[in-house]
Amino acid sequence: MSFRIGIDVGGTFTDIFVCEEGGDAETFKVLSTPRDPSIGVLEGLAAVAAAKGLTPEELAARTTSIVHGTTVTTNAVLTRGGARTGLITTRGVRDALEMRRGIRERQYDNRFRNVVPLVPRRRRHAVTGRLDYRGDEVEPLSRGDVLAAAEALARDGCEAIAICFMNAFADAVHEQEAAAIVREVCPDVALSVSTHVLPTVRFYDRVSTTVLNAYVSPVLGEYLDRLTEKLTQTGFRGVLLIMQSNGGVAAPEVTATRAAGTLLSGPAAGPEAAVAYTHEHDRRDAVLVDMGGTSFDASLVQGGAAALEAAGEIDRLRIALPMLSIVTIGAGGGSIGWVDEGGLLRMGPQSAGALPGPACYDRGGELPTCTDADLVLGYLDPAYFAGGKLPLSVENARRAIDAHIGAPLGLAVEQAAAGMYRVININMAHGVREITTRRGLDPREFPLVIAGGAGALHACMIARELGMTSLLVPRTASTLCAAGMLMSDLRHDFVRSFVTRLADADWERLRAMVAAMVAEGAGHLAAEGVSDDRVAHHVAFDLRYVKQYHEVTVPVAAEHLESADLAVIGEAFHVAHDRLYGYELRAEGTPLELINVRVRSVGRVHAPQLPRLPSGGADADGAVKGRRRVFVPESESFERVAVYDGHALAADNVVAGPALIERTDTTIFVSASFTARVDALGSCVLRCTAGEA
Repeated sequence: MSFRIGIDVGGTFTDIFVCEEGGDAETFKVLSTPRDPSIGVLEGLAAVAAAKGLTPEELAARTTSIVHGTTVTTNAVLTRGGARTGLITTRGVRDALEMRRGIRERQYDNRFRNVVPLVPRRRRHAVTGRLDYRGDEVEPLSRGDVLAAAEALARDGCEAIAICFMNAFADAVHEQEAAAIVREVCPDVALSVSTHVLPTVRFYDRVSTTVLNAYVSPVLGEYLDRLTEKLTQTGFRGVLLIMQSNGGVAAPEVTATRAAGTLLSGPAAGPEAAVAYTHEHDRRDAVLVDMGGTSFDASLVQGGAAALEAAGEIDRLRIALPMLSIVTIGAGGGSIGWVDEGGLLRMGPQSAGALPGPACYDRGGELPTCTDADLVLGYLDPAYFAGGKLPLSVENARRAIDAHIGAPLGLAVEQAAAGMYRVININMAHGVREITTRRGLDPREFPLVIAGGAGALHACMIARELGMTSLLVPRTASTLCAAGMLMSDLRHDFVRSFVTRLADADWERLRAMVAAMVAEGAGHLAAEGVSDDRVAHHVAFDLRYVKQYHEVTVPVAAEHLESADLAVIGEAFHVAHDRLYGYELRAEGTPLELINVRVRSVGRVHAPQLPRLPSGGADADGAVKGRRRVFVPESESFERVAVYDGHALAADNVVAGPALIERTDTTIFVSASFTARVDALGSCVLRCTAGEA
């Protein structure tokens, strides 16, 4: 019997999804090991092996593939724990990392400070040499300047070097010359070259992305080396793939050189799994929320696919690589409650993490967290948390809440816990608005898919805050991202600038550029063992009206590229522009301008079949395992409610709120306003039964 395994390393827990060939799928959770996440991965695999009655070596030998999502690069940026990095750039633009795009993020905030660049000015070296926007040489590259810069960075102890020259997108010759010199002087340094990472216009986007790639490359490379070595030592001989920010997976060799493409690796697989579960209900659109131990992620699924962005930010640092549209805030089970100077109750963004963890973990934590509040409110069974593997201390939770929240605000412990619960729910609802309302979408038109071990306790109240009436908690909710990793295709994104009015484009040269990117993508997929019949390439143009600043990405079918069908491509742009911005200039005849050409190369994987449950009718009384005193937000009072064994529920069972549905990996709170029904995949579908959500 063989296994396929998805592993998602989070800030508090490492989630594991195991799919057995011809059998059921199982989920596992172990505490993460922030000092070295690979330790937690191996501990998780050991737990899987023990549950299967195997040794770790036997499990490794029977595992054909492991897909791994990691927060290594994310944490390196957020904690500023990346490599010591230097930058070699064109003379005159040395300070682009600080000047950015010349736009203040908060125009009217006099105290607002600019983000501190990852590369300080003393490690930014400018060299002579310049190309114009067409790629013609204006001034030859000074090899002496490059040599001096490389030697200075080597003396400074740089572990990584980024090279980014003005107008290099038009011709990579100067960057290639400089890279050759740096490799001679610093053969062991991780080198990132902008024309390899992001060969496009907009210098700040390119230099920021290249620096980010250099900053995290050594960190990711070292981690992957440790992980692969440990897996090899256990006898693993299968395929290891790494989750990328674009929602696809790739081989470690590829991700190591394009490390910035993993900055959203952790939550990127969730939408793929959400699609699989919502497909059961013929829904192609959804909002996915994932509440883990440290953070809360909100993402969007439209038309059966995860919504993508061409660029974004991480901790206010610009990254112009394709990535899923994900909004992340500091709201998780470990989010710490505190009272600010004005006497207002706050939750997060600080987190207790895995160590010391919430006070109730009894691991030395003394600050009150969301998990402590959930325990005091009765939503968690102290003897059944993580299936009973991690007993919780109610006394510790009450003591922490009373000392840091209750006493300062003059509230009883349970009142303080209820306040913590309400505040973090409002915070998370704001995160959903960021991904919907601010993009012109009405959250009430979407079902809310819940992921993360803590998410299902808060889902109903988040939905009520947003007016959403339909929720879905997948059977694998607590490990949804890990499950999604086994459903994610191999994907490689390529982009090249091709600036011209669309009507004046040199289509022969344009098609040649697309063909070169397709060939590169096909080469990567072939090296990853994907057969030709499972490969597809998708082309898109970044278009805008002439004199606009921002572009809209429009898919271009192969036949329209071949025939240079301006009418069809233009119509697609007008429709997309109108949807995004509420107007289009078709009638005015405003010319269109092409900025970038994109190719996505996809290698389709064999996604695991989700197991189905037999129907058990509407009556769920057979799954009741007791009653517990819990806080019901609608009545703002404590009531004794039924507690159901989530593993004993069958398809079509109905649970009316208020009630709790307990599983070893998560607990679902069905509030008084909702009724839950189990579908054929074991998901709980919650509908609002109140007159108004």
